[in-house]
Amino acid sequence: MTSTNRYLRQTSLVSFGEEGQAKLADSQVLVVGLGGLGLPVIQYLNAMGVGTIGLVDHDTIELHNLQRQILYTEADLGRPKLEVAIERLQ
Repeated sequence: MTSTNRYLRQTSLVSFGEEGQAKLADSQVLVVGLGGLGLPVIQYLNAMGVGTIGLVDHDTIELHNLQRQILYTEADLGRPKLEVAIERLQ
């Protein structure tokens, strides 16, 4: 699958196009907090083609996180959220 096909839903919008996708690829975004809100944000930013995503979180994964932070699993308990998020999004 080519990059063009991957972002077809975005690039086919007249007001967005290939130029808009190129701007996204050149964009930098910083997300502070990789919990219930930060995780879906970084997943969507990654999927839509944002070029650089900076992440900040000093917390570790705990059991009570798993019901709403779906990027993490029980195998990740005790690990830094930042480390796991980077692994999963690469």
